[in-house]
Amino acid sequence: MNGLVIVLIAIVVLAAGYLFYGRWLANKWGLDPKAKTPAFTHEDGQDYVPSSKLTVFAHQFSSIAGAGPVTGPILASVFGWVPVLLWLLIGGLFFGAVQDFGALYASVKNDGKSMGMIIENGSWAPGDNFRSAKIHIHLP
Repeated sequence: MNGLVIVLIAIVVLAAGYLFYGRWLANKWGLDPKAKTPAFTHEDGQDYVPSSKLTVFAHQFSSIAGAGPVTGPILASVFGWVPVLLWLLIGGLFFGAVQDFGALYASVKNDGKSMGMIIENGSWAPGDNFRSAKIHIHLP
């Protein structure tokens, strides 16, 4: 199979996951697209500063894509390129993206606190979806 075809298939799968699965998650979790983020509600020019969508995307992309060029070829040499490609597509959508989305959602819902602060203070409301986060993080 031509490498360009594989890249195009990956782009289509990731774009479809972003559009459909991301939209489904946003609806399932009850996100309000008009809600103000803590960067706007607590703006102080130092810790809470509104950023453009491109800046936020660039920070998220660089933190996710940083290890890919190192670990990808190593994993492919051990397991072959098909399992690694499937892991990148399926695992990236259903594990990595959901984890990042959930962490950002929790942070925005808790006045911009980090996951560590949310778990340490137990600042989620009773009945919130993140009640089990403390259990999951403290288990390993």
